[in-house]
Amino acid sequence: MAQRICFALDLVDDAELIAAYEAAHAPGAVWPEVVEGIRAAGYEAMEIWRFGSRLFMVAEVSADWPRAIADHLRATDDRWQAAMDRFQQRIAGSPDKWAPMTRIFTLDGA
Repeated sequence: MAQRICFALDLVDDAELIAAYEAAHAPGAVWPEVVEGIRAAGYEAMEIWRFGSRLFMVAEVSADWPRAIADHLRATDDRWQAAMDRFQQRIAGSPDKWAPMTRIFTLDGA
């Protein structure tokens, strides 16, 4: 059974960099090996939303997430992450690049 996880990240607050970051994530722009690695790690669905310079990632992950992925996919992901670093900054107080979010409410009450 899949579970939903959410993360937040800040972009550098620069309109040109934000536009370039969005272009890098446009349909078909993310490197195919990165997408393959995301799926191999156990992500079943993923969306990234933006408000100003703040990003929110909403993902559905498999019960055995995170899974180990093949070395060649890890190497490609490392290159992708390095390429994206110039756009991104950690949220203040977070040791992680993508800060995990805690659900505090659900309409279903569960």
